[in-house]
Amino acid sequence: MSKLAATRAAQVLSKAGIAFTAHVYTYDADADRVALQAAEAVGAAPSCVLKTLMALVDGRAVCLVVPSDRELSMKKVAAAFGGKAAQMMKPADAERSTGYRVGGISPFGQKKQVPTAFEAAALTEDQVYINGGQRGYLVRLAPADAVACLGANSADLVT
Repeated sequence: MSKLAATRAAQVLSKAGIAFTAHVYTYDADADRVALQAAEAVGAAPSCVLKTLMALVDGRAVCLVVPSDRELSMKKVAAAFGGKAAQMMKPADAERSTGYRVGGISPFGQKKQVPTAFEAAALTEDQVYINGGQRGYLVRLAPADAVACLGANSADLVT
C-alpha cells in the first residue's frame, strides 16, 4: 500500500466504498492562499477545490468544508450549528483535534470526529477535490458522497 493510500482519510473513504481518485501536487507552504495554490496545481476551478477548516462554535469543535476561493462568515457558521458565536480554531488545537498537520487537514478520518458542515454551493459541482490527509494530496469525489461519508449538514457558510 502506498504512503498516500495509507492515510486515514483514504482508508475511511475506501472502507465506506466511496469512489475517489488521488491527486498529488507540490505543496507550497509559502503560498498566500494554500487552497488556491492547490487548485492551480491540479488544474481545477477554485470552486471545486474545497478547504477543510476547523472552528469553535460556542466553544465546541466543528469542521467546515468550503470552496477554496471563498471566505467563511462566522455568523453563518454559528447559525449552521445552532450556536451564538463562532471563531477559528488555533492551528495547534486543530492539529491536536484532527491528528493532521495544518495544510493537510482532511475532514475524513479525523482523530476526533466532530460535527461537520459542507458549503451548500459546493453540492452543485459534479466532482470536488478535498484534502486526503496529507499536504500535497487531494482526493476527487462526488460532493454528495463526501457529505454522506461525513454525516455532514449542508449550509450557507460563506460571505
